[in-house]
Amino acid sequence: MAELIAYCGLVCDTCPIYLATRQEDREEQARMRAEIARFCNEKYGTGYAPADINDCDGCRTAGGRLFFGCRECCIRQCAMPKGLENCAHCADYACEELGKFFAAEPSAKARLDNLRVGIHQNAADSSELG
Repeated sequence: MAELIAYCGLVCDTCPIYLATRQEDREEQARMRAEIARFCNEKYGTGYAPADINDCDGCRTAGGRLFFGCRECCIRQCAMPKGLENCAHCADYACEELGKFFAAEPSAKARLDNLRVGIHQNAADSSELG
């Protein structure tokens, strides 16, 4: 199964919020949400309570549950109307907003950079065939 990659380059199906959504044991889910809130508060200064960590099916979900932080994400709000699979497909890659995000999440940059290499290679291969 392919990874569910967010617009920004994070992998949704390894995201703690996504995993907590899928946790069937309610006590474990509550523990996970408390840990997520603590982490977000320490890393990003968010002030989240465990109850703020709502269900999420991934930021590219169509009509599914969406974490409010993802719903308000400026990267998502930019990429969605453009119909992009993720920001690696954007002509403006890597924009200022992504640059700020990558400072906190360098693995997301590496992932999108790798995807861009593949996109450009596929385009070059297609033009050679045509």
